[in-house]
Amino acid sequence: MEKQPNFYKERVCLNVLANSVENGKECFDACEGHVVLGVLSKNYETDEAAIDDMRRYQEATDNALSVGLGAGDPNQSEMVIRLSEVLQPQHVNQVFTGVGGSRSVLKQNETFINGLVSPTGKVGYVNIGTGPLSSQGESIEVTIEAVIALLKDMGGSSIKYFPMKGLAHIEEYRYVAEACAKAGFALEPTGGIDLDNFEEILQIAVNAGVEKIIPHIYSSIIDAETGDTRPADVATLFEITKKVLG
Repeated sequence: MEKQPNFYKERVCLNVLANSVENGKECFDACEGHVVLGVLSKNYETDEAAIDDMRRYQEATDNALSVGLGAGDPNQSEMVIRLSEVLQPQHVNQVFTGVGGSRSVLKQNETFINGLVSPTGKVGYVNIGTGPLSSQGESIEVTIEAVIALLKDMGGSSIKYFPMKGLAHIEEYRYVAEACAKAGFALEPTGGIDLDNFEEILQIAVNAGVEKIIPHIYSSIIDAETGDTRPADVATLFEITKKVLG
């Protein structure tokens, strides 16, 4: 199975949550396969249960699986590493300190691994204290340029910028996008993205020249009654993506 995400025009791949294999397949089809489907490790009591279920998603969508933490929970970092080694998915979500371990067990460079860093309120700086222990202490604020270099050293593929709270950190985000573009590094804007602000958030990254972008659109497109991600909304996001990329 293909281990690289299927980027539209080699540039943008959506990331949405899948509530079931059927829901995942509907979302996959809604954007012509230009998506990785988030399945959260936190939802499973054992590695075996997670692996069995996640394999079903892989089979239904040609491996468009994104192994998730669960709201960026640092305590899921080790489980994500273990699952990724067995599953070899297209996409892995990790806290900053879990990136090196993930790449090491994958034993290949195709799978996308993001490193979660958070806004600080200061343009040019991000918080890398997102691991199980580091998240318990004070914010560890580092320049985004240094963080990209560190992630490259660890085998990371992209910055997961979370929680963005939509457009609340727009100037910080703009700087992060420019830094990623200069370094030839991918970017994954995450948190509070919806059908109303998606175009602006994507456009900023495209205008900055970011080579590969994986926007995460989660709760805003989930049906509150069924828990399913709405395929029609995924189709709308894909139409906006095509519009932005021209």
